[in-house]
Amino acid sequence: MSQNPVYLALDLPRLDAAEALARKVSGHIGGIKLGLEFFCAHGHHGVHEIHKIGLPLFLDLKLHDIPNTVAAAMQAIHVLEPSIVTVHASGGRAMMEDAKAAAGENCKVVGVTVLTSLDDGDLNATGVSGSAHEQALRLAELAHAAGLDGIVCSGHEVGAVHDQWKDGFFVVPGLRPADGKTGDQKRTVTPREARDAGASVLVVGRPISRAEDPLAAARAIEATL
Repeated sequence: MSQNPVYLALDLPRLDAAEALARKVSGHIGGIKLGLEFFCAHGHHGVHEIHKIGLPLFLDLKLHDIPNTVAAAMQAIHVLEPSIVTVHASGGRAMMEDAKAAAGENCKVVGVTVLTSLDDGDLNATGVSGSAHEQALRLAELAHAAGLDGIVCSGHEVGAVHDQWKDGFFVVPGLRPADGKTGDQKRTVTPREARDAGASVLVVGRPISRAEDPLAAARAIEATL
């Protein structure tokens, strides 16, 4: 993994625009995150094109299905040589075990705990008792037991999870600069706060991709670390 923990969330509808943005800021990020929006729009071809930039790729596909299906999906994306792939920790231990077994030896598999767009009320509405913090810790423990490399959680939970899982690999999305707009994110921290709490990867999207000057925004975030 690169020493720079910032991964740019590159979910743009046009492949040429996504590639241009990634190349523009490539000297100030450590990797590129490609999510469902990008993958559904551009597929394997788009991933191959972004791979040419030469940065580690994080495929944030949040796989969640029966164990056999998730394992088959992991095998199907192996050819793309991702450095990180996500599965939903709520898919259960067997699913996570099979996902890890099917991944390449150079690919970290991390379990998504509680999305940063959800808060306690949202979880309660789906039948999950307790707080988002408690649920994230429960799922982190399950992901650890399943043999995953780490988890995805908000900056509010990463410190507590790090205390429990000293050698875990922790991805923190939903980050916003101190003066940034939160948008649809409900549990945000700054990149520096997440890094200090133990984050391994800092996922930053709109604060860079939608900035008037993306290069200056990327530099500013890098400078805080």
